[in-house]
Formats: sequence, structure tokens, C-alpha cells
Amino acid sequence: MSKPVIADTKPVVLDLEAGDYYWCSCGQSSKQPYCDGSHKGTDFTPMKYTVEAPQKVAFCLCKHSNNSPLCDGSHSKL
Repeated sequence: MSKPVIADTKPVVLDLEAGDYYWCSCGQSSKQPYCDGSHKGTDFTPMKYTVEAPQKVAFCLCKHSNNSPLCDGSHSKL
């Protein structure tokens, strides 16, 4: 499998409403942290993240989290 592009070395913290979100796993999307289809032709696919009730989340932008799409601090080891 290919390595993802590191979009940033810190997470993005967002207040999300209930619904489905598609997290960019390749790191190439211009709409980080969301997928814009830039992964086409690669080994990557977006990851669906469902929010049941409004909540604050920290999405991983380094694309190396072991808890994707959420940040687990892996960016501090890059």
C-alpha cells in the first residue's frame, strides 16, 4: 500500500452536526479533512465517519493515526 501525504502535522478540531462525513485518507484532498476525490487512481479510499449527535472532534491530518479518522497524537512522532 502507498503512503499517504501528510496534509498537516496537527489535527483539525471541528464542531460537527449529526450526519455522515467522509475523511480523506490519502492526504491529497484540497478540502482537508474531507475527501474531494483526489484519491482516484490510488490505493486509498475515503473513510466514512458518522456523527449521531452534535460533537467536537479532532480529525487527523497527518494520516498516520491508529485511530483514524480521529487524531491519536501520531503526528508528534513524524
